Amino acid sequence: MLQTNEFAKAIKKLPMQQKKDVDKAVRTIAADPSIGKMKAGDLAGVQVYKFKLNRQEALLAYEHDAPNITLFLLKLGRHENFYRDLKPGDPQGSSDTED
Repeated sequence: MLQTNEFAKAIKKLPMQQKKDVDKAVRTIAADPSIGKMKAGDLAGVQVYKFKLNRQEALLAYEHDAPNITLFLLKLGRHENFYRDLKPGDPQGSSDTED
Protein backbone atom coordinates (compact mmCIF):
# COMPACT_ATOMS: atom_id res chain seq x y z
CA MET A 1 0.00 0.00 0.00
CA LEU A 2 1.38 3.39 -0.98
CA GLN A 3 0.33 6.79 0.30
CA THR A 4 1.10 10.35 -0.70
CA ASN A 5 2.97 12.61 1.69
CA GLU A 6 -0.18 14.72 1.94
CA PHE A 7 -2.20 11.69 3.03
CA ALA A 8 0.42 10.66 5.59
CA LYS A 9 0.53 14.19 7.06
CA ALA A 10 -3.27 14.33 7.31
CA ILE A 11 -3.31 11.01 9.20
CA LYS A 12 -0.50 12.09 11.52
CA LYS A 13 -2.52 15.11 12.69
CA LEU A 14 -5.61 13.08 13.64
CA PRO A 15 -6.52 11.98 17.18
CA MET A 16 -6.22 8.24 17.85
CA GLN A 17 -9.96 7.47 17.48
CA GLN A 18 -10.09 9.20 14.11
CA LYS A 19 -6.97 7.31 13.00
CA LYS A 20 -8.88 4.12 13.84
CA ASP A 21 -11.83 5.31 11.73
CA VAL A 22 -9.51 5.98 8.77
CA ASP A 23 -7.81 2.61 9.27
CA LYS A 24 -11.22 0.94 9.14
CA ALA A 25 -12.04 2.80 5.91
CA VAL A 26 -8.70 1.77 4.37
CA ARG A 27 -9.33 -1.88 5.33
CA THR A 28 -12.80 -1.65 3.75
CA ILE A 29 -11.27 -0.34 0.53
CA ALA A 30 -8.52 -2.98 0.59
CA ALA A 31 -11.16 -5.72 0.91
CA ASP A 32 -13.15 -4.33 -2.07
CA PRO A 33 -11.30 -1.67 -4.09
CA SER A 34 -14.36 -1.15 -6.32
CA ILE A 35 -16.35 0.25 -3.36
CA GLY A 36 -15.42 3.88 -4.11
CA LYS A 37 -17.11 6.05 -6.71
CA MET A 38 -15.08 6.33 -9.92
CA LYS A 39 -14.38 9.91 -10.98
CA ALA A 40 -14.21 11.24 -14.55
CA GLY A 41 -12.54 14.08 -16.44
CA ASP A 42 -9.41 15.46 -14.77
CA LEU A 43 -9.79 12.86 -12.02
CA ALA A 44 -10.21 9.82 -14.29
CA GLY A 45 -8.82 6.74 -12.57
CA VAL A 46 -9.38 8.13 -9.08
CA GLN A 47 -11.99 6.61 -6.81
CA VAL A 48 -13.48 8.29 -3.75
CA TYR A 49 -14.83 6.45 -0.72
CA LYS A 50 -17.10 8.35 1.67
CA PHE A 51 -17.20 7.44 5.37
CA LYS A 52 -17.90 8.99 8.76
CA LEU A 53 -15.04 10.63 10.62
CA ASN A 54 -15.97 12.23 13.93
CA ARG A 55 -19.68 12.12 12.93
CA GLN A 56 -18.96 14.08 9.74
CA GLU A 57 -18.62 12.85 6.19
CA ALA A 58 -15.02 12.44 5.09
CA LEU A 59 -13.68 11.51 1.68
CA LEU A 60 -10.74 9.27 0.91
CA ALA A 61 -9.36 9.42 -2.63
CA TYR A 62 -7.40 6.46 -3.95
CA GLU A 63 -6.30 4.63 -7.06
CA HIS A 64 -5.72 0.93 -7.31
CA ASP A 65 -3.74 -1.29 -9.62
CA ALA A 66 -6.05 -4.27 -10.12
CA PRO A 67 -3.51 -6.91 -11.23
CA ASN A 68 -1.27 -6.24 -8.23
CA ILE A 69 -4.02 -5.13 -5.84
CA THR A 70 -1.95 -2.11 -4.87
CA LEU A 71 -3.76 0.85 -3.31
CA PHE A 72 -2.45 4.37 -3.77
CA LEU A 73 -3.95 6.50 -0.98
CA LEU A 74 -4.08 10.02 -2.37
CA LYS A 75 -6.04 12.36 -0.13
CA LEU A 76 -8.19 12.52 2.98
CA GLY A 77 -10.45 15.41 3.83
CA ARG A 78 -13.82 17.09 4.01
CA HIS A 79 -15.84 17.88 0.89
CA GLU A 80 -14.92 21.59 0.78
CA ASN A 81 -12.25 22.08 -1.93
CA PHE A 82 -11.51 18.33 -1.86
CA TYR A 83 -11.88 17.73 -5.58
CA ARG A 84 -10.28 21.04 -6.59
CA ASP A 85 -7.19 20.23 -4.51
CA LEU A 86 -7.07 16.67 -5.86
CA LYS A 87 -6.84 17.62 -9.55
CA PRO A 88 -3.53 17.15 -11.37
CA GLY A 89 -1.20 20.08 -11.02
CA ASP A 90 -2.13 20.47 -7.34
CA PRO A 91 0.81 22.33 -5.76
CA GLN A 92 0.63 20.27 -2.56
CA GLY A 93 2.99 17.32 -2.08
CA SER A 94 2.17 14.18 -4.01
CA SER A 95 5.24 11.98 -3.82
CA ASP A 96 4.67 8.43 -2.68
CA THR A 97 5.82 6.83 0.54
CA GLU A 98 5.53 3.14 1.37
CA ASP A 99 3.25 1.95 4.14
